[in-house]
Amino acid sequence: MANTPLHSILILALCAPVYADDVLSIKPPFAAGKAGTPIHYQPLKAASQPWKLCAVYPHLKDSYWLSVNYGMVEHARQLGVRLKVLEAGGYPNLSRQIEQLEACREWGADAIILGTVDSHAYDGQLSKITGQIPVFATINYLDTQNPDSASTVIARVGLDWTEMGKATGEFLAKRHPKGSGVVRVALLPGPQSRGGTKPVVQGFLDAIAGSDIQVVTTLWADNSKELQRNLIQQLFASDQPIDYIVGGAVAAEVAVSELRASQREQTVHVVSTYLSHGVYRGLLRHKILFAPTDKMAQQAMLSVDQAVRYLEHQPVELDLATVVEGLTPSHLPDAVIADSLSPAEFRPVFSVGPP
Repeated sequence: MANTPLHSILILALCAPVYADDVLSIKPPFAAGKAGTPIHYQPLKAASQPWKLCAVYPHLKDSYWLSVNYGMVEHARQLGVRLKVLEAGGYPNLSRQIEQLEACREWGADAIILGTVDSHAYDGQLSKITGQIPVFATINYLDTQNPDSASTVIARVGLDWTEMGKATGEFLAKRHPKGSGVVRVALLPGPQSRGGTKPVVQGFLDAIAGSDIQVVTTLWADNSKELQRNLIQQLFASDQPIDYIVGGAVAAEVAVSELRASQREQTVHVVSTYLSHGVYRGLLRHKILFAPTDKMAQQAMLSVDQAVRYLEHQPVELDLATVVEGLTPSHLPDAVIADSLSPAEFRPVFSVGPP
């Protein structure tokens, strides 16, 4: 692989179709903390009619949600269903997402696939906003403990991001077990109050307990390259000794360039808590040591499949999660990458089929 041009590797890895293989089925569905049972999932090949699916995302500003978009678009095209995509522009924009859910209703959607901006924002009011249209929760956790959401949310796809932090921590803990010599970590998880950052941190800290990993600083900021670059530059300016930068994908991508610019590449290593296109390139180039993937394109495909199965009165797995896989420079399976990332040339698609 080392002798293959990077562009060729990306084409080979990312041109494969999105498909599902072994996934996790959680039963009873929506049970908190319940471990999933591995199943071999076979997605539908075609729909009986062009159902109208309306997908609402928190945003489309990064590699992660772009790959979600890709997974949904590809499966909608394969099935022959219509897909309308709306994005709220960011996690603070609850009012805008509510307007978009109402737009789905006005469009006459048969089903709504919701990547919520807030897990509890719709408690007690989801059915009123959606007008009884069946809702399928995707990626982000949507609370279903209240009666209104429980009756409106039919199924969900997503995993506890504690598992992503756990996988990252386990990788480092194996490299530095107790007694091997203390190594110092700067942790840059991303935004403190949004997304899955807190579960990631908790999973990471739990996994490194009892090892020689020492977190010497935790720095929070939104996932913009400018803000993450500022944090890393502040870290370097402090002259605090560190051996690893562990962070979200944006932080990891920025860390690679900042380490090169400051000539610290040989002394400070980079680990990411999730996968992006930039992190993938870093893994290929041996600039990033590890990243777990939750196979976001596969999750998106599963959400579309759940919705169509429900509309066609076919059996539906009501609560699905993907299997987290750790990636390293020497372990980058093509199928896993295809289930995770959109192709390099893919751009956001907001409509499949007639408007």
